[in-house]
Amino acid sequence: MREQRNAIAGTGLVLFTALALACAGSKDATVTGTVKTKLAADTHVKATEIEVQTSNGIVTLTGNVDSQEAKDTALRIARETSGVRDVKDMIAVREGAHSGEAPSPDRTAGERIDDAGITARVKSRLLDDPGVKGLKIDVDTREGVVYLTGSIPGAAERDKAVQIARATEGVRDVEANFQ
Repeated sequence: MREQRNAIAGTGLVLFTALALACAGSKDATVTGTVKTKLAADTHVKATEIEVQTSNGIVTLTGNVDSQEAKDTALRIARETSGVRDVKDMIAVREGAHSGEAPSPDRTAGERIDDAGITARVKSRLLDDPGVKGLKIDVDTREGVVYLTGSIPGAAERDKAVQIARATEGVRDVEANFQ
């Protein structure tokens, strides 16, 4: 009888722990969804440019935006969302390679297609290289300038990613914002 009670108590503890972990994951998913919804509703932020991930109430924002205002707004939105304990900023502000100003949104379709091709080539090369965690690197291109963001712990891997991007056809410059 005692063994049965211990087994039932042990099973109850396992179920309680599983339920607690599921709830924690559910809370993170809710926070992520709420932040994404708020970003999508804001007029200063292009939600498609920002990736949102939440772990234990810590929101990580990753991506490339056109202005400091968009970055600041995204960070504020995340910080003001219920359930957020902290926000990790991994957002880069795109700037023209030499002008110091954001590229014009009125670029031609050909320019956008060229940039998309460069982005695809860089991303493909990063994914093909075994020394670089290409899935953890966000690649964006504006006017031939490649913007790399992501969570890459080692300096050697960060340097390799920049080197790969610089050596890709069509790339004029590389801006890296790694953490």
